[in-house]
Amino acid sequence: MQEVEKLKTSAAIELVKTLSDAFGPSGLEDEVRQILKTSLEAGDPKEETFEFKEDSIGNLYVKPVRADPASCRIVLDAHIDEVGFMVQNILANGTLSFLPLGGWDPANAAGLAVEIRKPDGSRKRGIVASIPPHFQNIDQRAKPDFATLHIDVGAVDRQSALEIGMEPGLFILPQTACTYDEELQVFCGKAFDDRIGCAAQVLTLQNLAAADLKHVEAVFTAQEEVGERGMMAAVDHLKARLAICFEGCPADDTFGESYPTSAMKAGPMIRAFDKSMITHPKWLDFARKTARKYDLPLQIAVRKGGGTNGGILHTHNIPTIVIGIPTRYAHSQCCFCSLDDLNHAVKLAVKIIEEVNRVLDKDNPDPADCWMKDLFAK
Repeated sequence: MQEVEKLKTSAAIELVKTLSDAFGPSGLEDEVRQILKTSLEAGDPKEETFEFKEDSIGNLYVKPVRADPASCRIVLDAHIDEVGFMVQNILANGTLSFLPLGGWDPANAAGLAVEIRKPDGSRKRGIVASIPPHFQNIDQRAKPDFATLHIDVGAVDRQSALEIGMEPGLFILPQTACTYDEELQVFCGKAFDDRIGCAAQVLTLQNLAAADLKHVEAVFTAQEEVGERGMMAAVDHLKARLAICFEGCPADDTFGESYPTSAMKAGPMIRAFDKSMITHPKWLDFARKTARKYDLPLQIAVRKGGGTNGGILHTHNIPTIVIGIPTRYAHSQCCFCSLDDLNHAVKLAVKIIEEVNRVLDKDNPDPADCWMKDLFAK
């Protein structure tokens, strides 16, 4: 039994590392989708467990083969894109102007080693150029902005940059490799918003019993970081009446307030409020009671900023909770997150789904009305 657990842990670690390293900025998530399909298809080759469908914006819909559309209760969501950049133009000196895809602080971009993906899939290394302090005047020491930042690929003029395949519209990401610290049980890498959420969703689907899986559907959404566009395209195709979104939520335990709202290694976080959503109080309370029942750590956060796919889902009559795995330094080139928090997020999601099904199966309610009348009234 101990060996089985070690194998499961090892597989989870490798899944997170593979997802973190994948090249998947908003709008170019193909590599991530393939990793997710391969991960979910792994298992008994004689038995097909999931069916997959994609749409034009890049969403990946996952339906358990034994799912019962008439009794679909919960949709699971995680977004597959990460914050990145795009080449805007090639300048006379051979450097590249670029724009951010998603929420970047320009100060985090200055000095970055980056990879620029060409149409054939090959990549060119570059550096987000910053003026060395030897040449800076007082004005140049002010906080940078994207209008003044350029990427240097080593070219000496525009023509030589064009000759190596640089052109407007190419996607760019930080050049970061994910590692796992065995002593601290902590990952260090890029894109944990939301690849750690993608890993949690895969592991949740893999850990659900067949009886519970038949009441679930899942979607891995594209382009969340540029305005929840994937969920806007997906929401009208979903059958479920409740939702769980998995997120790599920003941790604030190393700066700011004395009492952080989401600390690493303190368990998953559920948002009660952010600027996109007020979580349905009864759905939040159901999750909180489930965590207490199974002695699982849980943090409740009230955020003045931020936003998730829950902001779309809850306006379409689908009460939503966002289970976040705390991520230090989100939306930067290198982040920390904890294996313990990932495991607890998966356990919490599995138990919530089991509890929902236990309540509803007992009374055999109409699924279309279950979220208010037959579930939250208990």
